[in-house]
Amino acid sequence: MPYNRVTQLQSRMIIGMKQTLKSMNNGVISEIFIAKDVDQFITDKIIEEAKRFDIPYTLVDSKKQLGKACNIDVDASVVAIKHG
Repeated sequence: MPYNRVTQLQSRMIIGMKQTLKSMNNGVISEIFIAKDVDQFITDKIIEEAKRFDIPYTLVDSKKQLGKACNIDVDASVVAIKHG
């Protein structure tokens, strides 16, 4: 399950759209998790950039669950994992 993967890789996490986009441009991202229940604009922008940089991405059902997997008390729309 993708949430378990996020939890396992906490030391390499980047949370949020702005930080993810910045890190993608810097070439430090190995994969991305995107919540399906966020604004379409966010989903489209992240997916577009992920394809441009050839970064694999996974859509997950809930931003609430994604935030929980990150051990934060708020929702997370996007979580990126840095190269190990």
